[in-house]
Amino acid sequence: MLATILYLAFLFAPIVLLVVGSVGESWTNSLLPTGLTGRWYVELASDPSFRRAFATSLQVVAATCVLNMLIAVPLAYAIYSSARRGVQAAARIVTLLPVATPELVLGFGFILVFSSDALPWLGSIWLLIAAHVVVTLPYLLNILLSDMTNLNLAELERVAATLGAPFRARFVDIVLPLIRHSLLAGLITVSAISIGEFQISNLIAGFLSRTYPITLLQAFYGATGFACAATVVLLVLAVLAASAGALTARAARAGAAS
Repeated sequence: MLATILYLAFLFAPIVLLVVGSVGESWTNSLLPTGLTGRWYVELASDPSFRRAFATSLQVVAATCVLNMLIAVPLAYAIYSSARRGVQAAARIVTLLPVATPELVLGFGFILVFSSDALPWLGSIWLLIAAHVVVTLPYLLNILLSDMTNLNLAELERVAATLGAPFRARFVDIVLPLIRHSLLAGLITVSAISIGEFQISNLIAGFLSRTYPITLLQAFYGATGFACAATVVLLVLAVLAASAGALTARAARAGAAS
């Protein structure tokens, strides 16, 4: 019990201090800030660099989710439908490599490849989106694969095939409706990871394609209250994504139970 309390205190104490600091007038060489103000949020909303970074992050997240969906659904289905278990295992290992590889290594790889004369794309928002897809795709892919396995899609498709349903009809009428909840939950996970991704973004983003976390780091070199307010905004986005994911998982369980 004591260990649980200490863990929760260690987890939530920095978050509470950030929230308190975001409404504090001054915070210098003291445990808690002094005064009460909302001007940090006003300054944050009026800061052009943060508005641009926030808009860039939303663009990157939206494009990352769309590309993840277009790639992960057919790829997960192809891996799941493979008749050879060795092929399935190898495909899973390959798809998990971006998770096992440090993002710093991936970032340096992007710099080496895309700063050349042949591929001068370093600093572009499209390269940033591609990097986010590489980082987040394994999460969505494995969520879909787990759901396909639990739903026994192969048996359902065999039954539909014996009734004369072609591949397209089986995929559209059986596979996609059954994985819709896991797809939505996976895309929410992708959004949460993408909106907070910093390491690889900081290495390859250009001046006009800086995401919100990159600009947030620079804020900590200035006013503490301003930086706390900017961090709270990112925290709220993460909480909203987590809440949406929990509600989606609950809806999926309810649908499966009914």
